[in-house]
Amino acid sequence: MYGILVAILILDALILATAVLLQAGQGGGLATMGGGAGTETIMGGRQATTLLTKVTWWTAGIFLFLALVLTFMSTSGNQVRSVLEGQGQTPTPVAPSHLPIETQPTAPPPPPPQPPSNRRP
Repeated sequence: MYGILVAILILDALILATAVLLQAGQGGGLATMGGGAGTETIMGGRQATTLLTKVTWWTAGIFLFLALVLTFMSTSGNQVRSVLEGQGQTPTPVAPSHLPIETQPTAPPPPPPQPPSNRRP
């Protein structure tokens, strides 16, 4: 089932790409939004709906739907599981180590020697 849906998705993507590339450029777009564009470009004037426009919308909708379905199908088999799941043995506790603990603070290190000064008194 998954393979069939992937094949339909690839076929749909090819049809969608072909329909988008066959459409005539409308001109304008984001390039004319800055200045000098008429209100029809900014407000989105109505255009005649062609067969290519309908094919583009339908194939885009089918593409998005199939991509969503395939996403859910692929994640349902790969549920997140704990790393510890399936381990039958319990870990052995670590024995405490006896490290020397410093009880008295140490004296701060002596300051570094000052270099001789070249100044005259």
